[in-house]
Amino acid sequence: MSLKSSNKTDVNTTELVISIDPETFETAVEKEYQRQKKNIQIRGFRKGKVSRKLAEREFGEGAFYEGAINSLLGPEIDAAVKETGLVLVDRPNVEVTSIDKAEGVELKAVCVTKPEIEISDYKGIKAPKEVKEITDEDIDKQIDIIRKKNARIVSVDDRAAQLDDEVIIDFEGFFGDEAFEGGKGEDHPLRLGSGQFIPGFEDQIVGHNIGDEFDVNVTFPENYQMADYAGKEATFKCKLKGISYEELPEINDDLVKDATEFETVAEYKDDIKSKLEEAAVQQADSEFDNAVMNALIEKVDSPIPNCMYEQRIDALMRSFEQQLQQQGMDIKLYFQYTGMDMDSFRETYRERATNEVKLRLALEKIAELEKIEVSEEDINNGLGEIAAANNMDVETVKRFIPLDDYTTDLKVQKAIDFVKENAVVDNTAAKDKAE
Repeated sequence: MSLKSSNKTDVNTTELVISIDPETFETAVEKEYQRQKKNIQIRGFRKGKVSRKLAEREFGEGAFYEGAINSLLGPEIDAAVKETGLVLVDRPNVEVTSIDKAEGVELKAVCVTKPEIEISDYKGIKAPKEVKEITDEDIDKQIDIIRKKNARIVSVDDRAAQLDDEVIIDFEGFFGDEAFEGGKGEDHPLRLGSGQFIPGFEDQIVGHNIGDEFDVNVTFPENYQMADYAGKEATFKCKLKGISYEELPEINDDLVKDATEFETVAEYKDDIKSKLEEAAVQQADSEFDNAVMNALIEKVDSPIPNCMYEQRIDALMRSFEQQLQQQGMDIKLYFQYTGMDMDSFRETYRERATNEVKLRLALEKIAELEKIEVSEEDINNGLGEIAAANNMDVETVKRFIPLDDYTTDLKVQKAIDFVKENAVVDNTAAKDKAE
């Protein structure tokens, strides 16, 4: 291989001209002939017994050129890229510009390269950080959890259904006079006001008594998961068969003793308050960190190849499809329920993918600028955690994880810590906005 030239033709684009010498090309052609030989058949000759010379006379001198060149592309381009020091973010677009048995082969490879990010003012990023004050109402909401766990279900037959009641209904849905699939249920439990059914359905049960038979008229939402039903008007013929409600117990020392590890209501409330305050601090820290990272993303305005965004979308989609498979569903069934297609589904990930690509590039650049390094101990400790989590030994993990990529990941994490540690809490903007 000979790298004849390397020219930057556009932002993040470099064109390489590569020549392959005649000897290397001839060796590749011979290997390609030997690979295909067993399948070559010409009248008068047994299959697999046709010489190369005869095959080229029959099928043309270039009969084995394509396969030979394809076998050389990977190593030849890799060598040229290594020589230039380029970092590619996509597969090169390769064009064979000349083939000559005596002169060899010349290739043109258009390479999309990793963008050179310019980032500044990443130290001292300002972001708001306010810890929520815990109120008596917040504590009471937590207390209501154990009250509901110990609630008594009371059946009623002397009044009409109300919001928050649990009712038992039979129902069947119709489009006009025709019943539709999936619109029928018997002895179905429904908490009124839960939003479990189509908007407006539960409200029309309120006011009815046990034994009442009535129609509920609703319109399916335009974004309903079953596209064939979206926006359609429907009538559900219903019968109310039962009404009950939750009777919450009074909160007192006896209930606290039975339901918690505490002896008194006061002790329990103190523990709730302490945990809520700790959670509020953690939430404030998380929101502050997110605001700092979002501010860092906004500082990235360097041109970034679109392929990097598309590749990140691909990765996010693969992860989502794996989650669906774990739930016994595939992407086609998901599209059927949501009324989406592949293009619209990809667009749901675009903003996230864009931000993640920008953030990653910014952090890699900061790691470079700050000369952030990771030690062998850092690498081994990290791999040890991965090994323990997956019940493997470290050496096995190393065979599955590219160490260069993992080292970069550790540098990025240190860059995140660096940016956070140098960020500044500033609630001025948040207060001005509130006012």
